[in-house]
Amino acid sequence: MTTVLQPDEAAPATGLSQAVKDRLQQLLAFASLIVIFAFFSIAGDNFFTYDNITSILFATVVIGLLALGTTFVIITAGIDLSIGTGMALCAVMSGVFIVNWGLPVPLGVLCAVLFGGLIGLVNGFNVAVLKLPPFIATLAMMLVAQGLALVIADSRPIYFTDDPAYQRLSTGDVLPGVNFPNAVVVLLIAAVVAGVVLSKTVLGRYTYSIGSNEDATALSGINVRKWKLIIYTLAGLFTGLAGVMISARLGSAQPATGSGYELQAIAAVVIGGTSLAGGKGSIVGTVIGALIISVLNNGLQIMSIPQEWQSVILGAVIIAAVYADMVRKKEA
Repeated sequence: MTTVLQPDEAAPATGLSQAVKDRLQQLLAFASLIVIFAFFSIAGDNFFTYDNITSILFATVVIGLLALGTTFVIITAGIDLSIGTGMALCAVMSGVFIVNWGLPVPLGVLCAVLFGGLIGLVNGFNVAVLKLPPFIATLAMMLVAQGLALVIADSRPIYFTDDPAYQRLSTGDVLPGVNFPNAVVVLLIAAVVAGVVLSKTVLGRYTYSIGSNEDATALSGINVRKWKLIIYTLAGLFTGLAGVMISARLGSAQPATGSGYELQAIAAVVIGGTSLAGGKGSIVGTVIGALIISVLNNGLQIMSIPQEWQSVILGAVIIAAVYADMVRKKEA
């Protein structure tokens, strides 16, 4: 009979239970989001409007989808640097399936998402079977995906001009006449699915268990190698979905895009309270982290802060989040 380490069993609780501490971490992230939102509402003109709030949610979609999959990987104490360029490769493959091959949009979308799963499976194989460090394995995949996207697309964008249904996947509105993009609905559904998988399924319990103590998990009879393959493949599916959403939003598959998205997605996960050391994290926290990044970017742009300083501020926020994670780890 196998015994799975639960998040609350990963370390002995001192004073407040670990579960309560994790909840406080989420509340702290949510409070930070409220404070940042309130600040820009007061300081920036035209920030607190329906259209701008919708724009913030729309801008959160791609980073949010990438961050959802990355949450699973980071909870296992892994990392995935290939999600940015992997997303661009999936966008290109979506163009190949739908534009070049003429597949129906639903089938092309499914194939692009599954292609993302294939990228994740290769990452999982390199990490779980070949025992490569996740940083190196996914760094190599980042370069491979970047090169393949350019080779397959012949270094040129693939346009979905003749497929308006594809573009409506992202830019269309849920209700006619109401400015609420379909892409936001896709993110909400994906977040609910990810949250249920992480908190209510065997896969979620094994994800926490592997991140808490991989050796103990293996000794309890769990096939860690198999579950890592599944976890990385699942993360790849979210990467594929992000590739579909960004190409639908742009109306084209841009093979040169993608670099830098992985850092913002990882930052969203960490800001949301997921520990880089593994064993702790939540989907709710990740969504909050992605919203914090989007609100910061949007608010700074409205205040006409130069792009260079926006990067500096975002970097400072990431450092603060990682430092908070280190402090929390010492107290655990």
